[in-house]
Amino acid sequence: MSLPDRHNPYNFDEFLQWRKNANYYDDDPFFRQVLRRYTGKDFPVVDAEAKKIAPKVSYRWRDMADSAARPEERPYVLHYDGHHNRIDRIVRPVEVEIMEREIFSEALFARHSSKWIRPMKMFLIYQNGEACISCPITCTEGLVALLEQHADTPELRRILEHCRDGIDGEYAIGAQYLSEIQGGSDVPSNLLEAVPDGLHYRLYGTKFFCSATHADYAVVTAKPTGAEKVGLFVVPSWLPGNREREIRNGYTIDRIKWKMGTSELTTGELTFNGAVAYPVGPLERGLANVVSIVLTYSRITVGISAAAFMTRAVREAKQYSRMRSAFGLTIANFPMVTNQIEAMERTARRTTAGSFRLYRDFLETQGAEAGDDASRRRKFNTRELIMLQKITAAYDSTDVLRAAMSIFGGHGVMEDFSSLPRLYRDSAVNELWEGPRNVLLAQIHRDLQKASSWYPPANFVQEILKGSDKDTVARLAAELVEIVSHPSLFNPDATTREICARWDNLCGELTHAYQDAAAAEASDSIS
Repeated sequence: MSLPDRHNPYNFDEFLQWRKNANYYDDDPFFRQVLRRYTGKDFPVVDAEAKKIAPKVSYRWRDMADSAARPEERPYVLHYDGHHNRIDRIVRPVEVEIMEREIFSEALFARHSSKWIRPMKMFLIYQNGEACISCPITCTEGLVALLEQHADTPELRRILEHCRDGIDGEYAIGAQYLSEIQGGSDVPSNLLEAVPDGLHYRLYGTKFFCSATHADYAVVTAKPTGAEKVGLFVVPSWLPGNREREIRNGYTIDRIKWKMGTSELTTGELTFNGAVAYPVGPLERGLANVVSIVLTYSRITVGISAAAFMTRAVREAKQYSRMRSAFGLTIANFPMVTNQIEAMERTARRTTAGSFRLYRDFLETQGAEAGDDASRRRKFNTRELIMLQKITAAYDSTDVLRAAMSIFGGHGVMEDFSSLPRLYRDSAVNELWEGPRNVLLAQIHRDLQKASSWYPPANFVQEILKGSDKDTVARLAAELVEIVSHPSLFNPDATTREICARWDNLCGELTHAYQDAAAAEASDSIS
């Protein structure tokens, strides 16, 4: 029973005080278990590094990300200076520029540190959402990996040094410009032309989705003059000596896109008119290198970032439910709320464990000889799991964030009440980047069909779900065998539509089974 009180004393101070002091690492014993399980002998150094970076991520960078997300801080492009010189300057909040410098100064791509420090830091950093940080980190990671294999000229070696090791204390940022208006994810349909010019090329044409437009260098796909196959190039945003003068390298930023999510990140439409570009690797292998190196790292990151988004959302929703009362009870005591939070937490945990287990599998296949059958199967498993995880984790993340917001009631959609609406929008965008759902579903189906002569689909399920419940493995294997035997997912008939629906569902089940096994492994770790 309550009586009128014109001086309503209710406030959210208890929850706000908890949120202000929540440490993304110290307060997450499950994540520590995941690291302990999958980093192996590297755990002590990874744990120490996590404890060092956690206060910066949890407090300073969290507040900067929140501040930069205000609508009035949305970045824009300034096309001309006061003297009518074309400059195409990306104007961003000062908080973003400071945070970016500090995060890249963590030397995420340095050769001397454990390979596990990077994904650990990324998982913690991504709990603050995109914040014009996540995409640049991912793009730079792909650029570094690409150049570590193919930097065979002085220009490319210097770009690699600038991104990986820093030059004079400055760490460069990478971007990826792949999509064009006519093709989207259909990169082979690119029309951007690369014209030979001595030892380098010059690019002519347009790109339609260019994220991290403020970056120092971009990986760009284009077709050499007269060629049908897509080549791969690295394009500096400015040629030496021109950055200070704000003279772009032969391209214009035509506009910044107005996106639903990742709003702090500039995604632009560009026109190239003679931009100097350095070829990377054999030009006829451009598309293969994009997929096997650049997009592989990006898709792995989608899994890690989805896990990070969910982890923060569940942590805050769970704590809020313990403090918020309604109808005479703390809402955490309502059975429906209990069920919802348990389901969200289960999804967040299995996605976290699955992403780090997959990262371990990925590291183990890097540089491994592909000669024997076992190694060939491991590489194939990892490739397909990366795409399966990308599809499933991104989809689950949006579901979990929407459910977490509902725990807050009407406050859940208030932009100034919490960061969850921003993370929700970022998560929805994550579903589309690096290959939308349908593109990857079709690709996985084709891959399994092509491999079936040397790697039967049932064996694939048995390998990736080794140690899982036998009945579950048998059921999923039988379903996969039947679906892969269907000749094409593009036949416009009722049977194919049914197969497509089953295939969509099966891919989620396969990924969840893999993630559940990873979560069980992590839970068995000693706290």
